[in-house]
Amino acid sequence: MRVDAAPQETYADIGGLEDQIQEIKEAVELPLTHPELYEDVGIKPPKGVILYGVPGTGKTLLAKAVASETTATFLRVVGSELIQKYLGDGPKLVREMFRVAQEHSPSIVFIDEIDAVATKRYDTTSGGEKEIQR
Repeated sequence: MRVDAAPQETYADIGGLEDQIQEIKEAVELPLTHPELYEDVGIKPPKGVILYGVPGTGKTLLAKAVASETTATFLRVVGSELIQKYLGDGPKLVREMFRVAQEHSPSIVFIDEIDAVATKRYDTTSGGEKEIQR
């Protein structure tokens, strides 16, 4: 897990993703910077978003930029880090990640390559693989 208290990336560093930037501003930035807008109309802002696409399309850059714009702490974990050899180690890492996020609130937790964790279920004998299938 990597913690970046102040990412340097900005929206200006991102080219060609105007629609996605606008959506991120509405779904992530606005609730963090102006929660009263949501409270005034009685709606709960989203607690998370999923950025998906092929590698190299700017997902990580976009997440870092919104963290920078909101002054939120940016926590990046690669999905494969959550898969551990011994039963119980993966959930411990997830708990630790969210403990750190809460300690450094507001935080943006970015799980890169989540497909390493959210794989298709199949019969296996490895403890780590059995754990992620639960």
